[in-house]
Amino acid sequence: MQWRDLNDENCSMARTLAVIGDRWTLLILRECFLRVRRFDEFQARLGIGRPILADRLHKLVANTVLTKTAYQQSKLRHEYRLTEKGLDLYPVMLSLVHWGDVHLTGPTGRPLLHQHLMCGHTCDPVLICSACRGELRAREVRVLPGPGVRSKSA
Repeated sequence: MQWRDLNDENCSMARTLAVIGDRWTLLILRECFLRVRRFDEFQARLGIGRPILADRLHKLVANTVLTKTAYQQSKLRHEYRLTEKGLDLYPVMLSLVHWGDVHLTGPTGRPLLHQHLMCGHTCDPVLICSACRGELRAREVRVLPGPGVRSKSA
């Protein structure tokens, strides 16, 4: 399988990686969830080159993860906002952060905490079953073929 062919794979993980599967894209999304919206601010916070940033933002807009809206007309400037599709990446992003907090944080602790505004507590993400609301753990889930599965020969 070639990297450029991921979006044609019969695998939701592969197709997702085709859209968000590089480090710069994930870091841009992190900044979006931290309320960064403008090109220059992305560049300053990430230290990313303009061509790479422009390419990743274009890809996220083309895949409707972000929307691009003019905020200044005299010298045309745009801001980038998460769409509903982009906001649906929040559990993925929070899970990646949590994994890093658990396995890669040094002795000083987590760099950022997440506070649930509904109850006021800091929290960690928990993946739950949509049917019984029980916590999902890797050893307690079986993967079955779905209606969209294709055979390898197709």
